[in-house]
Amino acid sequence: MVVAMVPVPAVLAPPSGLVVAFSATLAAAVALTRWPYRRVSLATAASVVAGVSFAVAFFYQGRHQLVGVWLPVEMGGVLVLLGRVIRRLPGVQAAVIGTSLAVAAAVELPLRLTLRMPRPSLDASVAGCLLAFFSMACVAGVALYLRIQDDRRVRAVARARRAQRLEVARDLHDFVAHEVTGIVLEAQAAQFGGLDPEQARAFALRVEEAGLRALASMDHMVGALRDPDERAAAEPPPTRLYGLADLPDLVGRFSATGGIPAEIHMPEGVDGVPADPLPREIESTAYAVVLEALTNVRRHASSAGRVVVEVVRAAGPALEVSVVDDGGRGRGTGRRRPDGGEARPSGLSGSERRGGGTGLIGLAERVEALGGVLRTGRHEQGWKVTALLPVPEGALDGAAARS
Repeated sequence: MVVAMVPVPAVLAPPSGLVVAFSATLAAAVALTRWPYRRVSLATAASVVAGVSFAVAFFYQGRHQLVGVWLPVEMGGVLVLLGRVIRRLPGVQAAVIGTSLAVAAAVELPLRLTLRMPRPSLDASVAGCLLAFFSMACVAGVALYLRIQDDRRVRAVARARRAQRLEVARDLHDFVAHEVTGIVLEAQAAQFGGLDPEQARAFALRVEEAGLRALASMDHMVGALRDPDERAAAEPPPTRLYGLADLPDLVGRFSATGGIPAEIHMPEGVDGVPADPLPREIESTAYAVVLEALTNVRRHASSAGRVVVEVVRAAGPALEVSVVDDGGRGRGTGRRRPDGGEARPSGLSGSERRGGGTGLIGLAERVEALGGVLRTGRHEQGWKVTALLPVPEGALDGAAARS
């Protein structure tokens, strides 16, 4: 509606007034339109505006009063368009098209009026150009600042996505590898003797549950890696995070599927879980420590006779999470573990698994990022993994008070 009102005065003006009216209307329309429009891009539309404006300056032969009527409208449209070009277009296009619009706003439009006055003067032309240049410089400066902020935001999002992908890769190792290792061990154990129907059903159920948990973890990871723009609007973001409350179930599954007795000792509270939840990053990291340690026991110390998981309060205040295995006394081979120690042979298979993941390395970085410490090493005949995670002042005391 506003753009449609711009050429209305041309009805009362001489035919030459249509020329400047058209130029002003075009500049206002392009400045206020959302681009791209159909197949026309912002770069194309802005180039047309600059070309038409320069053409009018060279070929218009009418009176200067008609220029003065539409000059403010065209000047405003060109300045708005200049700001959009500098902020939105790629570097080369922004430089070329932006320079053309800047020259049109700061030089061509003021001279179109002053040079057509009855007595053109240098002072009037210089004053008009300086005033227009100041306005143009302000618009260009604001647009350039917004462009820099947009670029910083894009780089920050890219860094955040990269960090998220690295964390997802670590989680994929922790969660999926744990479940798949359990399935492999179950299948190996089943080869050593016949199973009655009841045992076979229990075996199949455990394998099915482990497979479903692995698939759920992979779905969660893939969902986190997907571009938010590609995710359906109705699909909720992945929010499942494991914590201290999930540790008893994790240890129970480990005992049921790996053939290694495991027990867990938790702080005082309901079922051993603190009544006051700790920060999510602390709880999820504690869970990841236990998961990685149990996975390494399965892979490298499957002859162990006992595993103890302990979560206790420590000075600081801090949460201390430890996983200890007895190593299967007297059965070491001296083979190196991926975490730096000596591996023990698998009690279920005589073949040795070559190589190793980087789970403990990534886990140490994750713990250190929270201000904690991860320690791994020999403990009597076995192996011990300990993480010390600092927690907010009063969080653990509050949990104990509520229990």
